[in-house]
Amino acid sequence: MTDLAALATLEERLRFLASWVIHHANHVRDSADGLKVGGHQASSASMSAILTALYFDALGPNDRVAVKPHAGPVLHAIHYLLGGQDRGTLENFRGFKGAQSYPSRTKDRIPVDFSTGSVGLGVAITLFASLVQDWLSARDALPADRRGRFVALMGDAELDEGNIYEAIIEGHKHDVRNLWWIVDYNRQSLDATSADRMFERFDDIFRTCGWRVVELRHGKRLAAALGPAPKVKEWLEALPNADHSALLYQGGAAWRARLEQDLGKAAAPFLKAHDDAALAALFSDLGGHCMASLTEAFAAANDDVPTMFIAWTVKGYGLPFAGHKDNHAGLMNPTQFAAYRDGLGIAEGQEWEPLAGLGGNARANVQALVDQTRVRRYKEPRNFTSWQVPALPTPTGDEQSTQAAFGRILLDLAKSGDGLADRILTTSPDVTVSTNLGAFVNNRGLFHRRGIRDVFAEAKIPSAQKWAARQAGQHVELGIAESNLFLMLAAAGLSGDLFGHRLIPIGTLYDPFIARGLDSLNYGCYQDARFLLVATPSGLTLGPEGGAHQSINPPLIALGQPGLRHYEPAFADELALFMHEAFRLIDAPDGESTYLRLSTRSIAQEPRTSDAWQADALAGSYWLREPGANAEAAIVAMGAIMPEALAAYEELAADVPGLGLLSVTSPNLLHRGWSGAQAGRWHGHGQPSHVETLLGKLAPTARLVTLCDAAPASLSWLGAVLGHRVAPLGVDRFGQTGNLPDLYGEYRLDGDAITEAMAGLLIG
Repeated sequence: MTDLAALATLEERLRFLASWVIHHANHVRDSADGLKVGGHQASSASMSAILTALYFDALGPNDRVAVKPHAGPVLHAIHYLLGGQDRGTLENFRGFKGAQSYPSRTKDRIPVDFSTGSVGLGVAITLFASLVQDWLSARDALPADRRGRFVALMGDAELDEGNIYEAIIEGHKHDVRNLWWIVDYNRQSLDATSADRMFERFDDIFRTCGWRVVELRHGKRLAAALGPAPKVKEWLEALPNADHSALLYQGGAAWRARLEQDLGKAAAPFLKAHDDAALAALFSDLGGHCMASLTEAFAAANDDVPTMFIAWTVKGYGLPFAGHKDNHAGLMNPTQFAAYRDGLGIAEGQEWEPLAGLGGNARANVQALVDQTRVRRYKEPRNFTSWQVPALPTPTGDEQSTQAAFGRILLDLAKSGDGLADRILTTSPDVTVSTNLGAFVNNRGLFHRRGIRDVFAEAKIPSAQKWAARQAGQHVELGIAESNLFLMLAAAGLSGDLFGHRLIPIGTLYDPFIARGLDSLNYGCYQDARFLLVATPSGLTLGPEGGAHQSINPPLIALGQPGLRHYEPAFADELALFMHEAFRLIDAPDGESTYLRLSTRSIAQEPRTSDAWQADALAGSYWLREPGANAEAAIVAMGAIMPEALAAYEELAADVPGLGLLSVTSPNLLHRGWSGAQAGRWHGHGQPSHVETLLGKLAPTARLVTLCDAAPASLSWLGAVLGHRVAPLGVDRFGQTGNLPDLYGEYRLDGDAITEAMAGLLIG
């Protein structure tokens, strides 16, 4: 039986520790720069009871939690009591290598299941993690003793984020389960009080999508007091959020005056039964602070039905600024904190003692709760190198597009019988066929936990697509919401950490639509989730599709995105090499995710006499046509417009002695290596970067014409490496419909543009 008194005492202790961690960072620790450290005492206090009830009563060892960002200090306090967090790290809260501002999988020393901080994304990823768990379970890849529930703790303001609703719609399609989303309904955001009318809609939205909704509005004491006072209850439940918060801050006398004003004699019996102090305590007894209400609600939801708990709370509960509309970033001053500490019976200097101020049975009972908790206490090491990547043969054909070659390579792997193919989870936002995933899906099947009939196949209607869904299927078909795609990739990319079974997640979308889900993509990379992103088709080369579908800046996005390697192959053999590397990187200790930018343009393939080019291609660039000694010029090109670069090379080679043609396969790897080499030199290491070595074959006065079907800045920076003058060609205007000769001519991507640019550099 749950010891509610001990839980309440423990919650009080955790609330104090979280407040102390923030107070120490702002008022005790020396400041090297004079800046406010910050932290969220009020937001931590509003959720401390919920976290206590979860971690010390409801959660099991396999349950995974995304903690509201601003409640991070409570999570650290929990693990401080559990022994997984140390005092030094907490003393350095928000300092370099200290406890992070918001829970971080990669930076914090405690077990953090999902990084949070990007509003709404930590909530939505739990839904996709549940879907990945079902995918693994259906394929017998996850033993029962590794399965658990996924819990997201959110502030009510996070419900303004659209990605949450995109996620629940997708979850309804896939019949997700084993989800708890708990709303800290304190009715206050950073700038304002939550709108009353929106609260009335949240439960409707979630119920429509198949969720159970549980509202925890009144605590047990408040509910009991309101029972014989229906008029007071009716008045309280109609009270606007702003008024409710203001009264909570003002205290018992204000509650009394307002009730007398609004209800008159009807409130007299209720008011007579409570003095001002009792009124203040009573109206603060909301469901999100009542241990009996919380533990009962969590126990009653012990099934796999997705459940939304709306837990009414007080922002800043138990602190001097409870309920004040400006308390979001508020901090207790030293006088206030001393009074708070003394009120708990904690002696000055004993703040870091986990159970300071507790004695006798109270201390023993709280310690028993800490000792008996079933959650994971320590961060588990990440395990990699669980597979060997087989050779990926290059598809045959004198002319090929990289997009078509991608589909053929993936199909060949699916048909090979190699066990690595069983780890592949593919997904796409309603562009499966048009991104050349169709053949793989036909071979390996669609996934759905309950199965979906292929009505066309049953009716013997001819179709190239076999769209029956089954539990053993490997493709998760998503609706048109790119944020969901990246959250699905992030969840699947954490499968090794979450479930002990690493997957190869492959997601496809159109290249221009990366920007639609960019926050979610960044969020996945921030957690070091490992996946392969295939974006195709790309650039003006898409031709007749027009400007809405022609991408310009994704290579620039990749250039600045940590944890994501960009490759842009021109030829099918390059693609096979990069896919092999991407699979290796997913399972490498020092690996990362990979972004392949592909094209629908079919081009003549480059004949190879050896594999000597491969190492340089993997490093970001190689000489497709070697320059002569001290060459005065080179063409630098990337991707699908390599035919134009080759044609211009053939035309100019006779007039420009030693002309070289450099094929760039990864601008971001080149830039990363160059930047790293510069930093190394500052620290006394003199190794040149790959791009310095390549460009070092040219004369110091050499000229470069760079060419890419993307923003010219993707390659124009190469001139800064060794000081070469550059004429950058690329796309810096929105595209339009047209055939390739017309478009390349208009946007200066053709041979004439290369020739003119080279002449301008060499002649003036």
